[in-house]
Amino acid sequence: MLIHFIHPGKAYLPELAAYQSFLQSRGHGALFHTSAEEVPTQATVLWWMCGAVPGNATGRHASAWHVHEYASASVPPAAWVKDKIKSWRQPRPHYRIFQNAWVKDRMGFSDAVPYEYRDMGVSPEFLDASALPRAPSFDFVYLGDMQRLAGFRPLLQGLEEAGRSLLLIGDVPEGLREWLHDRSFATMAGRVSHAQVPALLIQARYGLNLVPGRAPYHQQTSTKLLEYCAVGLPIISTDYPWVREFEKSAGARFIYLPGDATVGQYARLLGPELDGRSHTAPAVRQRTWQDLLEGMQIWKYLGSQR
Repeated sequence: MLIHFIHPGKAYLPELAAYQSFLQSRGHGALFHTSAEEVPTQATVLWWMCGAVPGNATGRHASAWHVHEYASASVPPAAWVKDKIKSWRQPRPHYRIFQNAWVKDRMGFSDAVPYEYRDMGVSPEFLDASALPRAPSFDFVYLGDMQRLAGFRPLLQGLEEAGRSLLLIGDVPEGLREWLHDRSFATMAGRVSHAQVPALLIQARYGLNLVPGRAPYHQQTSTKLLEYCAVGLPIISTDYPWVREFEKSAGARFIYLPGDATVGQYARLLGPELDGRSHTAPAVRQRTWQDLLEGMQIWKYLGSQR
């Protein structure tokens, strides 16, 4: 079986590499495309990482089996409107996958297409890194989407005022890059391969999980937080529904920051008094991509179509 994954967006999706590894370990294959036009007409399985799916996609590949995966609901601006348009206009697939029940409800599909949930996982490299010796070079690390950091400028200024150091892993947008220029408290590692991330994370003392308190961010799994936990970093997080639920279910104890505070308040909260606060990082060994993908029901559906 050869599955053609279609990911037209720019977002980094670690699950794509996980799918490929999982399928190859079972004698199957995965190819990745940025548009359906790249997929050969004889393809038997098209797996869309949604995104808007073109209305003619099903017709061009009428004999193929179509999967629509929603790893996230739409993001601002006009997030709710985007989701409603998708629910009205997306061609009907044979199967859907949602990150969680909130995403499914948000999308609002009312048909009888079979579906399941598939949460985010961690790669073995992150778990292996938890046993490596530590000699932190940075106080904090922030991994992932930097666009959201624009709303946390006072917090970044608080870090600087407190004399703390920060490692940024990911693409830094131009506006933030210009603001950080000549500010020695922040080091920009840029976008690196997934395999390089664990070694960078363990160079920090704390993992920063900064999430806006609005949809869809506040109800979706924070992959960065899972990866911080996998390498054993204490979690410093803004307070929102998903992280509270995860903390409770995992038996963890995180340190929370207000989503809106002054520079001076952040400097105090993130300064030396932070080091005396208790915290517990949860075990995430049962959340490996291998375990998550093995438990998915879609493989039975695909097997029945062969």
